[in-house]
Amino acid sequence: MVGRMAPALPVLPYRKPTRGRDYWILDDVLPDPDSVRARCLAKDDWVEGYPHKPESWPGLRTMPGLEPDELACVERQVRKATGARRLWVESTPNGGTLNHNCIQVVGEGESELRPHTDSRALCRYAAVLYLNPHVPKDCGTSFYRQSLPGGRLGGNMVTAPHNNLVDALGTRFVPPDSFTEDVRVPHRYNRLLLYTANMMHSATGYWGGTLEEKRMTAVFFWMA
Repeated sequence: MVGRMAPALPVLPYRKPTRGRDYWILDDVLPDPDSVRARCLAKDDWVEGYPHKPESWPGLRTMPGLEPDELACVERQVRKATGARRLWVESTPNGGTLNHNCIQVVGEGESELRPHTDSRALCRYAAVLYLNPHVPKDCGTSFYRQSLPGGRLGGNMVTAPHNNLVDALGTRFVPPDSFTEDVRVPHRYNRLLLYTANMMHSATGYWGGTLEEKRMTAVFFWMA
């Protein structure tokens, strides 16, 4: 009864995630991923999230992740894939930015699936680079769409005038069965998954109990 009394969520527009249009898979993106991973494992400046600290975000973070020449290598391939003439990191009027070029390490049980979109005001493209060769393929990234009452399916895109999923739905708190997986991209070491940032997505799963075992990724947010 409580579920029926909850206000219906707005239905988002839907666009089938299509490779080469809405997302791009760039394999073997770095010439030497092993050195990047070794450098990350040697870091001692990790910032702790949940469950280590009472934060809303999970695991460990540190930035910057890639060195300038490594980042330039990635950005050349992103521009080629998307046709974007220029990429840049956008900031808010008060100087705030997304955690671009950030290493994230999240282990099993440290987070649940969190379908979301990234801010349209701050990025057009987002990407995740997988930096652990021993993580199962089902710990990649999935695209989601709405799951509506009665078994109906809704959309997956945030469009103007809204900037993110919370804006579009009008709430941060939605029933846990509000989304369903649409397309899954497997985890693969040194793979960059690039996608339009206003399309609903989430890590498919997490893995590991130690720094060396856990799902390690670098994340990027570009305006174009």
